[in-house]
Amino acid sequence: MEAVILILGLLVVAFMALGVYATVKVVGAARRGVDRTITQARRTVEDTTLRAKSYGQPGVGGELAQLRLSLRTSMRATQDALRAGVAEDASLAESLSLFDRLSVHGRELDEELKALEHEPDKATVASRLPGLKERTEQITRSADALRWAARDRARKFADDDLSTLNAQIDMEAGALRHWDTAAREPAGEARSQNPGADAASGEHERRTAHQERRPSPEAITARDPRRNTTYPWQKNARPETSN
Repeated sequence: MEAVILILGLLVVAFMALGVYATVKVVGAARRGVDRTITQARRTVEDTTLRAKSYGQPGVGGELAQLRLSLRTSMRATQDALRAGVAEDASLAESLSLFDRLSVHGRELDEELKALEHEPDKATVASRLPGLKERTEQITRSADALRWAARDRARKFADDDLSTLNAQIDMEAGALRHWDTAAREPAGEARSQNPGADAASGEHERRTAHQERRPSPEAITARDPRRNTTYPWQKNARPETSN
């Protein structure tokens, strides 16, 4: 009896622990989902603000906003392309690693550009704009190169697979139409390759002509029940058994 109580107690404890673990996992997943939603919303607001500044704010402020917008757009597009591609092409792992290193420089530049937006000394900021533009172009050019290389690689694989598939389909279509090839074969060539078939064909023609000279049988007006016609697909009738 004590053993049964002990086992039941252990089961209760195990179920409670399992319930707590499941609750923690669910809460963690929900929290991560909320964090992702908040992060995405914040990025959307920042991108919209930068876009408005780049078009509506003249001078240094507008140029800084344009640099940030260009940098963020290029980096995000490359990140999405590489992360989606590495799931199907493991060789992109090295490219993703290089992009992670590039992202460090991209974040540093974005933070610097963001800080300069609130800098009151606009003259000093204007003097540093050429260097900031060059850094932005270097980072975006590298990110774009990785992104387009990954896309070209994926398209090349897709084109090769499509070409192979088309060739296989053409072969299958030809195999399915094998009777068409046989029908187009010249009759004379077929006979010359099989003289035995020619002799059999002549004998068949002689027999046919002989049968045509015989008188035609009378028409059958009723079916003779003693003559049952059977077909290969019919089952043989079972004999009747007497009790």
